[in-house]
Amino acid sequence: MTADLKAASTPRARTGGRVLAFAALTKPRIIELLLVTTLPTMVVAARGMPSVTLMIATLAGGTLAAGGANAINMYVDRDIDAVMHRTARRPLVTGAVRPTEALVFAISLEVFAFALLWSAVNLLSAVLAVSATLFYVFVYTLWLKRSSTQNIVIGGAAGAVPVLVGWAAVRDQVGLAPVLLFALIFVWTPPHFWALAIRYRDDYRSASVPMMPAVASFEKTARHILAYSVLVVVTSLGFGWAAGMGPIYWAASALLGLVFFAFAADLYRVRTEARAMRLFHWSISYVTFLFLAMAVDQLVR
Repeated sequence: MTADLKAASTPRARTGGRVLAFAALTKPRIIELLLVTTLPTMVVAARGMPSVTLMIATLAGGTLAAGGANAINMYVDRDIDAVMHRTARRPLVTGAVRPTEALVFAISLEVFAFALLWSAVNLLSAVLAVSATLFYVFVYTLWLKRSSTQNIVIGGAAGAVPVLVGWAAVRDQVGLAPVLLFALIFVWTPPHFWALAIRYRDDYRSASVPMMPAVASFEKTARHILAYSVLVVVTSLGFGWAAGMGPIYWAASALLGLVFFAFAADLYRVRTEARAMRLFHWSISYVTFLFLAMAVDQLVR
């Protein structure tokens, strides 16, 4: 045991721990989901596989921008993160990273993201990526999160911007199809996040964050989730029409949407935390499979 403690205190171990702490500031699991939506969007915009260099540059720039936004979110929310059990082990709460270090790190990521996207992709994608960060920080984190039950509804728009970035990276413009794809992620976000927030509603109450499951009844939350699940299905079909998608996408959109609605309806009928978490996990699978089908639909045509 003594040897293990000595090893953990070596400079290499401390450096490794610091690297992991800074990486945790970026919320890698959230970034993974953003990248899952960006790449297939580029495939649809290109009507095939975009160039490897363009994909790498776009994904790298998007990762840096999203990571910077998440790090700023942790910087601002470090007080409530310390109160909530779900976030009590975040680097700024444990002291693994100092607040000033986190802020400098986050801003640096945003600068690098803008520079990379502008130089290697185009100005529109760079502006969209950084605009998402500004919206996430100033509209969601600093304003709505602690003041409105609609916080994640409006603030979720930031998480929908990566599809616009992906489309703009290929075409250097946006149109109806990418706007509907943006709308799809926008209406998917509330049921996805509220389902998770049902489990952690006591955390949000203790931190005085008016997330809907923490301030509204379970029945009302489930009703809103069900309503948004309908919008998810309708919007996915609308995108299929606007983008001229093929049979693979249409079949996937209908089937995955039906399952999404069924899980939401089941949660409304049997209002339990277990049902909410089942919907939460399916919502991630829904986006993953839908966007995968979207890319395959274009690549096999």
